Amino acid sequence: MSGRPQSADDAVSEPRAPSIDPGQPGPADPPALELALVRYADRPDRCTVHPPDATGVERMSTWISVDRSLVVDAASMR
Repeated sequence: MSGRPQSADDAVSEPRAPSIDPGQPGPADPPALELALVRYADRPDRCTVHPPDATGVERMSTWISVDRSLVVDAASMR
């Protein structure tokens, strides 16, 4: 119990959408990413995804690599 009486203002309200920082990409503005494909003769090909404008240390810390077989077209998943 909160220790205060309930009033009409305490009615359950509709859930609100989370606020989005205007400087951050949202659902309408997915972040731009680049995909680099490395082919191997003796193991699965690998894809590395990273922001296109990142350089130096920032680029080395904002990437992810996966086997090519795990990469799918985003439109096919909607």
